[in-house]
Amino acid sequence: MRLMNDILMIIAIAFGLAMDCLAVSLCIGSSPFPKNIRSIFRVSFHFGLFQGGMTLLGWLLGSTVVDLIAGIDHWIALLLLAWVGGRMIYESLANRGEQAQIECNDATRGSSLVMLSVATSIDALGVGLSIALLKLDVLISSLLIGLVSLALSIIGLLGGSKLSRSFGRNVEFLGGLVLIGIGLRIVVTHLMA
Repeated sequence: MRLMNDILMIIAIAFGLAMDCLAVSLCIGSSPFPKNIRSIFRVSFHFGLFQGGMTLLGWLLGSTVVDLIAGIDHWIALLLLAWVGGRMIYESLANRGEQAQIECNDATRGSSLVMLSVATSIDALGVGLSIALLKLDVLISSLLIGLVSLALSIIGLLGGSKLSRSFGRNVEFLGGLVLIGIGLRIVVTHLMA
C-alpha cells in the first residue's frame, strides 16, 4: 500500500514539474521549423532527460548545493526563458514578410534546446532534495518524472504544430510571450514563497 501511495505522489509531482515542459513544447511546436519524428524525439528526450536528471542530481547533491542556488535559481530560469522567448518574438516579427532573409534559430537543437531544457528543469533540483527527505525511491522518481515530462512534451509539440497551422506566425509571437511569462511566473512564485 505504501508503495502505491508513493508512486501516486511521484506521479503527481511529475505532472506538476512537467507543466513547464508542456507549455514550452507548445511554444516550440508553434515555431516555423519542421516537426518531424527526429525533432519531436530530440525535444521530448531532452526535456525528459533533464527533468529526470535534475531530480537525481538534486537528490545526490542534497541540501548543500540546492540551498546555495535556491536564491538565484528562479533568476536563472527567467534569463534563459526570456532569451529564447525574446528571440522567438524577434523572429516572428522579422519573418512576417515573404522575402525576409533573417536566419532563425531552431529551438529544437543546439544551445536553444539546452537552455530551454535547463530552464524547465531547475525546479527538479529542489524536488530531488524533497524526494530524499521523503525517503522515496529516487530511481523510480527520476524515471517517472522524466517519462511524464517526455510524454507531455510530445503532446505540447504536436499541439503547438496544429496551432501554428491554424494561426501562422502570430502563434510564434505569442509563444515567445508565453516563455517570458513562464519565467516571470517562476520568479514571482519564488519571491512570494
